[in-house]
Amino acid sequence: MENRRTFIKKTALSTAGVSVGLSALSARSYGRILGANDRVNVAVIGLRGQGKSHMNAFSEMYEKGVFVKTVCDVDTQFFDASVQRVAENQKGNKPVAVQDMRKVFDDPEIDAVSMATPNHWHALGAIWACEAGKHVYVEKPSSHNVWEGRKMVEAARKYNRVVQVGFQNRSNSNVMQAMNFLHDGGIGDVFMARGTCFKPRDSFGISADSEAPSTLDYDMWLGSATYRPYNEKRGHYNWHWHWNTGNGDTGNQGPHQFDVARWGLNKKVHPVKVQSMGGIFGISPHGCSQETPNTQTSLFEYEDGKILEFETRGRYTNAEANAGIKIGNLFYGTDGWLEVNGSKWKAYRGREKEPFAGSGMEVEGAAVGGDQSFRAAPISGGHSANFIDAVRSGDRFDLNCDILDGHMSSVLPHLGNVAYRVGETLEFNGEFEKFIDSNEGNMLLTRKYRHPYVVPKNV
Repeated sequence: MENRRTFIKKTALSTAGVSVGLSALSARSYGRILGANDRVNVAVIGLRGQGKSHMNAFSEMYEKGVFVKTVCDVDTQFFDASVQRVAENQKGNKPVAVQDMRKVFDDPEIDAVSMATPNHWHALGAIWACEAGKHVYVEKPSSHNVWEGRKMVEAARKYNRVVQVGFQNRSNSNVMQAMNFLHDGGIGDVFMARGTCFKPRDSFGISADSEAPSTLDYDMWLGSATYRPYNEKRGHYNWHWHWNTGNGDTGNQGPHQFDVARWGLNKKVHPVKVQSMGGIFGISPHGCSQETPNTQTSLFEYEDGKILEFETRGRYTNAEANAGIKIGNLFYGTDGWLEVNGSKWKAYRGREKEPFAGSGMEVEGAAVGGDQSFRAAPISGGHSANFIDAVRSGDRFDLNCDILDGHMSSVLPHLGNVAYRVGETLEFNGEFEKFIDSNEGNMLLTRKYRHPYVVPKNV
């Protein structure tokens, strides 16, 4: 009787030579089974912002058998600096630089890709990669909308690819301890979780439409998004604050804390009700092209009555909780409460003012989380190293944040944003991932895709 790992390998081999619509790829891309000591060839797609972190994380594993073979961005102005950044960590071994990610997928020597693109490219890029036999590390939120996130899960399963979502808290040992403590009843039955994203953002201004820079393939940058003329205030980084390409701070920084909130509540299902309200405050609508709210409160109710709260504050604000949390989480249980601030956490019993448990503390003579019953993060490299470990094993169960977990957590900010835009309290059918009696809401769960950058209905 064959074991599951043998079955996985046979499945991967059996798909060799399948046409994926991009090119007819060699069996090597599908059939190569990596061992613990095999070199893993990686391509980094998206070279600004978080892309720099991806380049560093993977190239710093050079002596552990990871090689950043290719860097890719639709804007060639970032090529030289990116090649140099990677080469410095790879003892002078330079990656090649390409502008079209499809060339990455055509390369049979690439084992895995990391996607640090704008949100509207996450789904299609990851699906193309899975079809081409590549494993994927994709940034948060996993998708730009709910529907395409489900397509990513389907693609990962169909092509038996390892797909990790960039919720780095999942590989943080202290956060793991906090979650383990909550799930073991450390503050009783947890009935409410609160996530905070207090990140002041000033106006980035407004400008007239213009010609795209000669270094930028603007059509490729737009991808599946609705066509709009190039505008520098809707481009690099500012894409976050426009619905066509981004999801606001609720869907930018917010997904990290949404993920921890859902994790702490131990919810593996979607909420049944959502409402959200807010707006753009302190910034003149005539002086900034921002569309997404800079102040937003979202509330989610689960079928058992438990509550998830989330607050986004983009203006001047105080912090919350004893630890002075601005970007973090709070959990409320029947016996006390717990705060997570970065990688530090503390738990308080009842109305007591001093913590009785927390990171680095001992409880009744034993270190909190000392049993190490949670999956430990890699010794070095964190979330990226965990991804490489899973690529080598070919086992998605080795991931700290598989695409399904990433999708479940990404759905939350998407639902909050839909409720905000519709302006109503919405009921959600989690089984079908559809709103009940809200055509307007359901239309915002997906989008009209611009050819040829279409997320397929059947992956």
